[in-house]
This record gives sequence, structure tokens and C-alpha cells, in this order.
Amino acid sequence: MDKLSVMHAFRRIVERGSFARAAEDLGVSPALLSREVKLLEESLGTTLLTRTTRAMSLTDAGRLYYDEAAGILDAVTRAETRIRDGAGAVRGHLKVNASSSFGQTVIAPILPELLAAYPDLRLTLSLDDRVVDMVEGGFDVSIRIRPAMPDSALVARKIGTMRQRIFAAPAYLDTAGVPQTPQDIARHRVIGFLLADHLTTWALHGPSGHATLDLDPPVRVGNSLVLRDLLIAGQGIGTLPDFVSTAPEARGELVRVLPDWELPAPDIFAVTASRLGMDAKVTAFLDHLCAALRP
Repeated sequence: MDKLSVMHAFRRIVERGSFARAAEDLGVSPALLSREVKLLEESLGTTLLTRTTRAMSLTDAGRLYYDEAAGILDAVTRAETRIRDGAGAVRGHLKVNASSSFGQTVIAPILPELLAAYPDLRLTLSLDDRVVDMVEGGFDVSIRIRPAMPDSALVARKIGTMRQRIFAAPAYLDTAGVPQTPQDIARHRVIGFLLADHLTTWALHGPSGHATLDLDPPVRVGNSLVLRDLLIAGQGIGTLPDFVSTAPEARGELVRVLPDWELPAPDIFAVTASRLGMDAKVTAFLDHLCAALRP
């Protein structure tokens, strides 16, 4: 028995003073309402309504049940109204998870404008270079960068693509020489990214096709920003995502190595736990983020 549905039907019967009029309002048959009330009375072990061919009246138990049911139904209606009204408002606590490098270089710069636009928004930004359980962590959205998202109960929306290219400092190349082919990379000091799929194997694609390099990086770090700083310091050659490399390349601190070659481009996903759609605060955050990711 659907208790809320039965409460609603009972309330309508009492307020309309008739099974027939209540049934017409609800779009069901009077016989169905009569059966539901009988089942309700049996479940409660008491009579709620006394009926004759001409009149219907509430028993004391029926009056009590009506009053309590009306209070419950009104409370449910108020809760639903508050939630619907709040669904379109950018307020509440937004919890975001992302990798350290993406968070610092892409998300952090958009936060002042986001928070200024929505003063009622509370924000927690958690930066972690390893994939976290966003449901256990209570996150509203997690930004993940990978070739594809596995099937799961989570909802992944592609919001961009990340390009991965090879970089080194001009000073390093002046000393160690400039690689002319992908195979030349193996003769250089490679700095690897610990959490990347390409730590020891670079699958490059370029104008002449594909090249696979098996490498053993003597230096391995678990953060793209640390890797960037080591490359700027002239410590070797390594791969960087575009959101990390753009600024130092523009300043001349890093230059592209084998500019016609790059690694596969993974996608940037916004992952949420709900299939019911994003609420207003998540939508507002992703609108700002997507604007920052546009070329």
C-alpha cells in the first residue's frame, strides 16, 4: 500500500464529502477508493468513515487520521516546493575534486569570478592527483582526464580535450642537442609523470605515422607542475598537458620538441554521481570552467 497515495485519497474523500466526487477529482473509480479505504481501515484496525446511502461521516479515529495525514501531506508539499525553488538558485555547498595541476592552473583562476557572481555559494575544492571515490567523499563534481570513462553508476560529461606534447628548456637542448626523430628521445634524459599511462611507453603520432618508444625515465614525479619546473630548470625532456605548458611556452621558458609529434589526446570529463541532472551550482561552475577551456 502506497501510504502517501492513500493519505491523499482519504483527504480528498473527506474534503469533498463524497467518494464519487473524490474519485472524479483523482481520475479513478469510486470502487477503487472504497477498496483503498477498507484496506486502510483493516491495516489500522479501526473504522475511519461511517457510510449510509445518504451520508458519510468521520469517526473519532477518522478525524485524527485526517488531521495527521493533512499535516504530513502539507509538509511534503512544502519540502518539494522548497527543493524546486532552490534547484534553480546557485547557493549551497559545492564540493569539487580535481587533479592538482588542473586545479591550480585552470580551476583556481576562475574561482574569483565564480564566487563574486554567486555570493551565496560555499565552495570546497579538493585537489588530488589520484582518482578518489567521489560518492564516499561527498563531491558534487569531479574533473577527470583520461582516454575514456569506464561504465559505472557515475555520469561523465565530456567538457574538453587535453593535448599532450613534448617539451624541454632551450638551455637543455643547447647542451644535449635537439631530437630530430622520435627515436632520438631515447638518448636523452627523460623526466616521467608517475601517474600517466605513458610513464615508460610513449605512443606518438605524427606526419609519418606512429612511433612507440620504450623508455626508462631516471627521474619520475607525480605532479605535472613539478615536472614542468624540472623541465624549465633544464633537467631533461618530458611531456606536459597543454594547460600546464601554454604559459611557460609563451614566455620562452620551454620549447616544443618534435613539434609535429604528440601523444594521444585524452578527454576532460566532468563526473557527477546523479543521473537526475546537474543542479544549479554544478551547472554554474561548469559554465565558468568550459569558458576557460575554450581556445
